[in-house]
Amino acid sequence: MRSPAPNRRALLKACLLAAAPLALAGTTPGAAQGQGSLAMKIRISFGDRDLAATLEDNPSARDFATLLPLRDLSIDDYANNEKISYLPRRLTEDGSGPFGDERPGDLCYYAPWGNLAFFYAGYRWSRGLIRLGRIDGGFEPLRTRGKFPLRIEPLS
Repeated sequence: MRSPAPNRRALLKACLLAAAPLALAGTTPGAAQGQGSLAMKIRISFGDRDLAATLEDNPSARDFATLLPLRDLSIDDYANNEKISYLPRRLTEDGSGPFGDERPGDLCYYAPWGNLAFFYAGYRWSRGLIRLGRIDGGFEPLRTRGKFPLRIEPLS
């Protein structure tokens, strides 16, 4: 039996990545909570603080969802407008490019460094920055200065 053509393998991989967060969240594609967002919610915990976020519907966010739960990370201050955390591996950059509507509460992936960026103050899109999701509700806990252990897990 011949192996699938490279483009068929890529299509299969894309289908599997697309299905992963839906399987984790126990939802169906029609259950999305708005254009551009998955039905997948996550919990972000550091120190004694908990935040909830909703992931975007893009290849990088779906790849990120396959890493969950993440329990051995740390989160630290960077540039007076964000906290950052390094992932155990790089995420796909498929579908990356400029996005608008940047605002505090965005959860992004910065591909050149392979880190998450949790924005708590204004910022502008830059090359390599991919929005993964947005914090639901307030993001004030991100303003707490210091370095903390970080956990990120799906919300059930």
